[in-house]
Amino acid sequence: MSSFLTPFMGSGINVAMPFIAKEFSLSAVAIGWVVTAYMLAAALFLVPFGRLADLVGRKRIFALGIGVNIAGTAVAALAPSVFFLILGRAVQGVGGAMIFGTGVAILTSVYPPGERGRALGLNTAAVYTGLSLGPVLGGFLVHAWGWRSVFWATVPIAAAALGFTLLRLKREWAEARGEGFDFKGSLIFGSGLVSLMYGFSRLPSVLGFMLTGAGFLALAGFVLFELQAKVPLLDLRLFGKNRIFAFSNLAALFNYSATSAVAFLMSLYLQYIKGLPPQKAGLVLVAQPIVMALASPFAGKLSDRSEPRLIASFGMGLSAAGLLLFSFLRADTGFGFIVASLVCLGLGFGLFSSPNTNAIMSSVEKRHLGIASAALGTMRLSGQMLSAGITMMIFALVMGREPIQPSLYPQFLRSVRIAFVFYALLCIAGIFASLARGSRDRPAGA
Repeated sequence: MSSFLTPFMGSGINVAMPFIAKEFSLSAVAIGWVVTAYMLAAALFLVPFGRLADLVGRKRIFALGIGVNIAGTAVAALAPSVFFLILGRAVQGVGGAMIFGTGVAILTSVYPPGERGRALGLNTAAVYTGLSLGPVLGGFLVHAWGWRSVFWATVPIAAAALGFTLLRLKREWAEARGEGFDFKGSLIFGSGLVSLMYGFSRLPSVLGFMLTGAGFLALAGFVLFELQAKVPLLDLRLFGKNRIFAFSNLAALFNYSATSAVAFLMSLYLQYIKGLPPQKAGLVLVAQPIVMALASPFAGKLSDRSEPRLIASFGMGLSAAGLLLFSFLRADTGFGFIVASLVCLGLGFGLFSSPNTNAIMSSVEKRHLGIASAALGTMRLSGQMLSAGITMMIFALVMGREPIQPSLYPQFLRSVRIAFVFYALLCIAGIFASLARGSRDRPAGA
């Protein structure tokens, strides 16, 4: 249920963006911050909560995360201004960090290596089911009761997930109990991410370049600090000594950076350029996550028997092809072409995600499962932030900070095409990272 919840919210909000923009008179760049606030908060806290879960218990952090997510949802649903909407999304992101940093680790703790891929595939299918239903149900909710209803609709699901966790999940996992926590590393990591992401949104201004540079410097400082820390927040030796772990995470970063903005861009394209109402735009967008949900369990099960890097690399190639197809979008592009491109992209992502996750989680010892889950989540959220940041930067460079309106539709289309070309190139780079990971070799005690 928790794996379904956050993607359902994210994809449902994408359909509601034009209505949120209209109510609060937001520019294209400001719209992006409604999405980015969630991802930034989640990325800030994901690694710290992943480490904390290894120390105090994964079930405890997981349950707390669901509760925080419910609180953030209520703030966003009741928001009287865009400030409170973004604040609510940020609180949701903190809760999401607790969920992402523990959910996959709990699954990996429960299932042995031979069954892990299947379990992770089903978990991924739940994610994509949320992505599938989000645009459709979100579109109908927005049409019937307004954009706030998308937030309220998730509260009963979250409450049910919290109740199930507290009542049915009896065991606790905390293999690193008694070890220390790296507060200084958390502060350096957080300040670097905030500076980098906000700097991206302010490009091409001087302030934007300064903040982006400061963010990169802070993250470089974080790496140096962690390499010397006795009890690091993120054990970077996993990246230096574990080739599979390092390149699988790098492949995930490339993949999420390349694909995360697709639903956002296509939702705007379908509603502004093609003139579709939100419910019909959602029906078009649902093609991609449906294919993801169907492909992921098969790919996960296959990765238990075959080499994950080959399956994942093939999936990355299909994703690159789908993104290249989108770079040819025009105002008169047919819906058949759009759906076919979404199917290609969805199949590629479905074949990539489960095998790649299986490779990462099976390459570390049990005491590192929480931090491995958090590292993967950080790659996902960092990729999503980069994707959103690149999109906002392209909008700012091509369209300025004006609201999307008919007079700017040509510039909007140009922005979309530029973005998809760039994302296709990222996916192509990801193929090489995926192939470079080498053959699987599970550690003792995994």
